[in-house]
Amino acid sequence: MSISSTQKKILTILADGHFHSGTDLSKKIAISRSAICKQLNSLTDIGIDFDAVTGKGYRLEKPLQLLSKTTIEQFLHTSTQQLITGLEIHDCINSTNRYLVEKSQQAENNGSIVCFAEYQTAGKGRRGRDWVSPFGSNIYLSILWSFQNGPASISGLSLAVGVAVIRALNECGVEDVGLKWPNDIYWQGKKLAGILIEVSGEAGGPCNAVIGLGLNFYLSDKAASPITQDWVDLTQILAEKSLNLRNELAAVLLNHLMPTIANFEQDTFQSYLKEWREYDCMKGKQVDIHMGQQIFSGIVQGINNDGLLLLADKDNDIKTFASGEVSFRPV
Repeated sequence: MSISSTQKKILTILADGHFHSGTDLSKKIAISRSAICKQLNSLTDIGIDFDAVTGKGYRLEKPLQLLSKTTIEQFLHTSTQQLITGLEIHDCINSTNRYLVEKSQQAENNGSIVCFAEYQTAGKGRRGRDWVSPFGSNIYLSILWSFQNGPASISGLSLAVGVAVIRALNECGVEDVGLKWPNDIYWQGKKLAGILIEVSGEAGGPCNAVIGLGLNFYLSDKAASPITQDWVDLTQILAEKSLNLRNELAAVLLNHLMPTIANFEQDTFQSYLKEWREYDCMKGKQVDIHMGQQIFSGIVQGINNDGLLLLADKDNDIKTFASGEVSFRPV
């Protein structure tokens, strides 16, 4: 589903969360009152819920903080701006990662591109899972970057990106945030964000990486109903402090992510190892690791110097994992 210019105008007016009469909306947008109602009803398909009260008009159930390129750029460091070739904000897109993967395959691709979206029709997480993506609620961000020395040179990049996200959240006043190997951000045992990196290119030559981040800023219970694990959003964590924070958070994320990505081949994961271990929220926990049809159970012993997960089984033998789906076992 795409979002029309008329719908965007309606949302921009209603974003403040106050009541606006049908007559007022009709005059400002130059369409009939019945057309206003029809346009609003169609927006429920993308997670926009509203109240309609006789004598008052229409009001969104939750105010929107629409992304603004101008506002985001106001919070960007000069050094960050210099690392970005293009910054795009899409009202509606299939997936920010998919969009940039396709961009990376175009011959004219040159430079780094940052892509945000208000709404994703096919947002995705790891292992092909859907990523719940209601309109104007969360952070859907992908970054396209070219590395010169092949995929092997960026081993551990997703772990370093996790550290950069934690730094950004700390700067915005979010505490008690942890990292769940290999690429999830947790807050007090609940998932707050996920990272997805897709790499393409020759083994020994230049490669393109699309670094994707999905971060829960605000999720209604209705929108979150398909999610099967414990989750949390920044609105729950920060309460009123989250008001008008979405654009600033987008910029702060870029201020930490862009230098991490740009310098990774030189710095390598070793520069982030100690800090990652400090944020590790899995060490000492009983978990199951799913690899295909196999399940390995044990207690997490942290990660080794290469960022691989260490798991002690029931015989206290240590197994090492380079990938896998990790789930906490109930206490």
